[in-house]
Amino acid sequence: MSIQYEKQQKIFHLKAGGMSYAMQVVRGRYLAHLYWGRGLRAYDGSRFLIQKERVLEANPEPGDKAFSLGTLPQEYPQYGNGDFRSCAFCVRDEAGSRVSSLSYQGYAIEQGKPGLPGLPASFGGETEAETLRIHMRDEAAGLDVFLLYSVFEKENVIARSVCFENHSQKRLILEKMMSLSLDIREDDFDVLTLYGAHNNERNPDRRHLKSGAVQIESLRGVSSPQQSPFMALLRKGTDENQGEVFAANFVYSGNFQAQAQADAFGNTRFQMGMNPWNGEWLLEPGESFQTPEVLLVYSDKGLNGMSHTFHRFIQNHLVRSPFAGKERPILINSWEAAYFDFTQEKLLELARRAKEAGIELFVLDDGWFGKRNDEDCSLGDWYENREKLPQGLCALEKRIHGMGMKFGLWVEPEMISEDSELYRTHPDYVLHTEGRPYTYGRRQLVLDLSRQEVCSYVLDAMERVLSLAEIDYIKWDMNRHLTDVGSAFLPPERQGEVFHRYVLGLYWILERLTANHPEVLFESCSSGGGRFDAGMLYYMPQTWCSDNTDPVCRTRIQYATSLLYPPVTMGAHVSASPNHQTGRISPLSTRGHAAMSANFGCELDLTKCTEEELAEIAEQVRFYKEIRNTVQKGSFYRLENPFEGNTAAWEFVSEDGREVLAFRFEILCRPNGPVRILKLIGLEEGARYRNAETGEIYGGDELMYSGLSILPEEGDFRSRCFRLWRV
Repeated sequence: MSIQYEKQQKIFHLKAGGMSYAMQVVRGRYLAHLYWGRGLRAYDGSRFLIQKERVLEANPEPGDKAFSLGTLPQEYPQYGNGDFRSCAFCVRDEAGSRVSSLSYQGYAIEQGKPGLPGLPASFGGETEAETLRIHMRDEAAGLDVFLLYSVFEKENVIARSVCFENHSQKRLILEKMMSLSLDIREDDFDVLTLYGAHNNERNPDRRHLKSGAVQIESLRGVSSPQQSPFMALLRKGTDENQGEVFAANFVYSGNFQAQAQADAFGNTRFQMGMNPWNGEWLLEPGESFQTPEVLLVYSDKGLNGMSHTFHRFIQNHLVRSPFAGKERPILINSWEAAYFDFTQEKLLELARRAKEAGIELFVLDDGWFGKRNDEDCSLGDWYENREKLPQGLCALEKRIHGMGMKFGLWVEPEMISEDSELYRTHPDYVLHTEGRPYTYGRRQLVLDLSRQEVCSYVLDAMERVLSLAEIDYIKWDMNRHLTDVGSAFLPPERQGEVFHRYVLGLYWILERLTANHPEVLFESCSSGGGRFDAGMLYYMPQTWCSDNTDPVCRTRIQYATSLLYPPVTMGAHVSASPNHQTGRISPLSTRGHAAMSANFGCELDLTKCTEEELAEIAEQVRFYKEIRNTVQKGSFYRLENPFEGNTAAWEFVSEDGREVLAFRFEILCRPNGPVRILKLIGLEEGARYRNAETGEIYGGDELMYSGLSILPEEGDFRSRCFRLWRV
């Protein structure tokens, strides 16, 4: 059993893979956190709670000066009765009071992992997961709070979320509703987060937790490139391969907040959930509200151990698409090859060159619809641009399919241009605040997905697009964040709901569109990796990792993204040199090795390449087809950190352990530089491995502990690929 309850001490012991998580009902009403860490055979109470009198701490029970909620390690802390740390939830009643008092009511255990209404969520059958549902109640408010813990028996994962139910006869306003809150009776941690910007997504930030709080958030309406909805607590000395990691990843695509708060008594409060700023929710009598879920992961094998858990879990228990276990096609995207300036003849010539190189999927990017010749118009007008495509999409698609390639299309359905037929017909569809001027981003506005009518329009429009031709792939883009957030169709007391209603509207569309078209491979994009989160991966099994295709930048972006997400979820393309984002000139081999380390594709004008370049690209395509199964389905290890030095390196080991691939990148050449050693990971110590290039054979233990010598090479931005086979 994954969930055990010891009745006498009222202790819950949750056992997930090699992890244990324990909590206890204290004094019949308070739910206290006891332990989260390496798996225990049993929890018998060695880590018992100690309360002592502390001056200035409040006491909820008369006559007991030692007992205080301000020092009790709680599972879901409330506001207003003695806990002065960050609360997990806040509810306001009709009288304006925000004071809450939760009491434990009981629990239930069910087999399997239930879905969450209207939200993406992890899944697991009755033999894979158990779910604990703890019932708490605020009697004065008439509010029932259900804490959900889904425990995955073979993974180091617990999925947490919360459901609020209003059983009073009054309206209640939820002002804050974290999905995760727990108190750890230690504070000697480093905090790891991922920050960035457009073209510079997901940079690791590791800092020591001191007095006060480390807090990250997004207020952009999306998970954002500025901060990923992820936070991890690391023991001192933890690195890629050793040490303890306590991680949380939010399955949500909108505003979020995550926090680690250290108090004066050596405790850490760890929280994650929807951002409470402008994120309240009106709960009518009889209504309920479900928070998105947080995935809790524990590793005692460092960051690589954490990543392996996330990678397996996302592929097996989160990505719902039938493409989750399938090989992904090698594609050519028209964007950097042509931008808006193309004709049907130009596209067909690009496709012919791609086919000659062995590429499998042709993707027509922006500019195919309305009168779209630049970014200033036509978003919302999802019909063919007959000036560019006089015979329509269907004729182009048939020519592409006739070459033996699949056909894909770019769309940006959440947006609207002022210069569009849709805006002229429905200016009310714009997300805006009445009486205030528009704020623009990329000369476009956002559709109000908090309205069901607008969501239905988007769904119908995308269904029409998919009926225009036989489409195998959709790149779903979103190129600006939410401003002027308001809706003319919601009453004043519900304006704080617009951010979340927008995300729910998006999920409503994606739920139906992806279910209606399981044969279509959907890729998420938001100016690259601006909405790379677990919520989007539930619907779309891969994400365009960044608009920055420079291979040097990509070593960092893909390295850090791999902390959470498997390489098969990352789109990575070979592009032109000089690079369009950085101007950097780099070898084609380095661009290929960076792109081969994820979902491989091309995004350059093959019609302008030399014969030598075309031959090298064809060889890269051929080679990737050989290694694709290992890259997309194997185990991934980070070897050398590009954020700490002049090199980057990582490794793939196939599912059966037979094939090993290691890619190493040296950024800047050092004259008369040293010989370096590359040590591999994850091999069988007693096995022998043959280097596919040289034929030399080495022991697995030798490759891991002695390592491979790396000969210095001349030139900047060089890379190497090592391929080994277990003998």
